[in-house]
Amino acid sequence: MNFVLDFPITDTLAACLDEGVPVVSTFWGDPATVTGRIHAAGALHLHVVGSVEEASRAVDAGVDIVVAQGWEAGGHVRGQVTTLALVPAVVDAVDPVPVIAAGGIGDGRGLAAVLALGAQAGWLGTRFLTAVEALTHDIHRRRVIEAAAQDAVYTRCFDDRWPNAPHRAIRNSTLSQWEAAGSPTAPRRPGENEMVATDTSGRTRLRYGVGMPLAGMTGDTEAMPLYAGQSAGLIREIAPAAQIVTAIAIQAGQIIEALRQRPSTTAR
Repeated sequence: MNFVLDFPITDTLAACLDEGVPVVSTFWGDPATVTGRIHAAGALHLHVVGSVEEASRAVDAGVDIVVAQGWEAGGHVRGQVTTLALVPAVVDAVDPVPVIAAGGIGDGRGLAAVLALGAQAGWLGTRFLTAVEALTHDIHRRRVIEAAAQDAVYTRCFDDRWPNAPHRAIRNSTLSQWEAAGSPTAPRRPGENEMVATDTSGRTRLRYGVGMPLAGMTGDTEAMPLYAGQSAGLIREIAPAAQIVTAIAIQAGQIIEALRQRPSTTAR
């Protein structure tokens, strides 16, 4: 289960731990507020960080695994350092605590790269937006497949109910209109409080809400936040999750083996 510590989670966390959820990941807050409860229930605690300082604080709090999220990541983005620079710095700072790399990993090449940086695993989000099993809305899925890396924009546009939380999403009509207006803050944004979509329960969604479009929603779903990282530029197909995982693992394995067999060179 994944929890954002900026929101009240006490009851939901307790329910998950009572049900025996084995792994809990947290984000955007102080992990020390929950790690004792997580460990008391026998679960592992992962915490997502965006800087070396935040990683060190998480380890001091007792988390079991640190997830180092680079700036390239989709959705809400904690730091401002790229994955390539962040991961080895975090690995050095928290050793021997395991580190998972996140942000900009879209295929086996990215996975092999972060393993070479010292991470024990890769955390992929954007790649699975186009998985057959994902509840991604068709418009969101199509926009991911069509996107170039630069189409995934780092912004603060969609911040209703979660202010001061920068995020990365594919450019859409809402983001373009907001930027054209000078990126104003609420309540001066174009289309403020305008309903753009309705979910399957009949609940309306507003233009600057944080919720992404999900399967079954109707209305102008393109105007909702189309969260995605810069790895969207590598994604060109819809496939079952198992096929995606297998392809990534095979490609990463082939790259690692090829590097092992490459003749060493000496400086001249």
